[in-house]
Amino acid sequence: MKKILLFVLSGLFLVILIVPAMLVLPFDNRTPNEGSISRQAAEIPQEHKGSEKKASTHKSTVAIPVYRTVSKEIENIPLEEYVVGVVASEMPVEFEKEALKAQALAARTYIVRQLTENNVINAPKGSLVDDTQMFQVFKNKKELKSLWKEDYENNIKKITEAVSETQGQIITYDNKPIDASFFSTGNGYTENSEDYWDNRIPYLRSTTSPWDKNSSKYRSQKVIAVDQFEKLLNVSLPSNGTIGTITKLTEGKRVANVIINGKKFTGKEIREKLGLKSTDFNWSRDKGNIIINTKGYGHGVGMSQYGANGMAKEGSTYDKIISHYYKDIKIVDGESFLSKVTAKK
Repeated sequence: MKKILLFVLSGLFLVILIVPAMLVLPFDNRTPNEGSISRQAAEIPQEHKGSEKKASTHKSTVAIPVYRTVSKEIENIPLEEYVVGVVASEMPVEFEKEALKAQALAARTYIVRQLTENNVINAPKGSLVDDTQMFQVFKNKKELKSLWKEDYENNIKKITEAVSETQGQIITYDNKPIDASFFSTGNGYTENSEDYWDNRIPYLRSTTSPWDKNSSKYRSQKVIAVDQFEKLLNVSLPSNGTIGTITKLTEGKRVANVIINGKKFTGKEIREKLGLKSTDFNWSRDKGNIIINTKGYGHGVGMSQYGANGMAKEGSTYDKIISHYYKDIKIVDGESFLSKVTAKK
């Protein structure tokens, strides 16, 4: 009897152990990674989450083939390093960092557009751009060191920081990289694109730029002998001592049209033929010379560099500067555009 009781008790003990395990097993059929994935999602720091104005955390592997006009060779330069070399070459290093950051966006946008669009300027065979104003002026670190000498370390640190703090960011309109044109100094305004070039571009609209008046390049004067003036423009000046009549101004307060002794010119034609710094000009005749006074320096379309620096001095951040000079744009991470370039290779 005792043996039978012992046997029954042993059986009950085994049932107590086995049944709970059998009940649990069907509900514990998770894949091995489910728990770790949930923890990883919870542990992502807030500062790593995406933001339209934050620099990209992804460092592009795209290299830019740049034709070096002195050595006649092509250098393959990592994208962000290329932007450093452009910002250092195109904008004075003593400018405010926020202005340098705005320049970095313009430079990066230009080259991303060059990489991804078909309607761009052709560069020497095998390259995407050269290192001149035809595209963007570029100097490598060795050249900058030779230029800056003992100031190199401080200068390159400042430029590199400005580029790094905007890493990967570009300017877009209608989900495409813009033609991020820029120039040195305005006349107090910028130009509509069609007032200097052929096409109307919706984001390149005339806007105010009062900070330009503080630029050392705001005013300039050029004196040209009358016979040289006539030769350059292929005109004969009136015998009454006058020069010509400005018949129309642009929205940016520059010369749109001029008539010289019956011959019509655009302000752009006058600027290019006479080598003027701006299309905002007036002139007078003094005996055998034509004296031409100009305001501003450059074509006037897009971002004024001295204007950007003036805004930065007043406390504007780079995104505010960009939004002032380029209308209705967005600042985005350019990786989606660059990934298409990488995929083609």
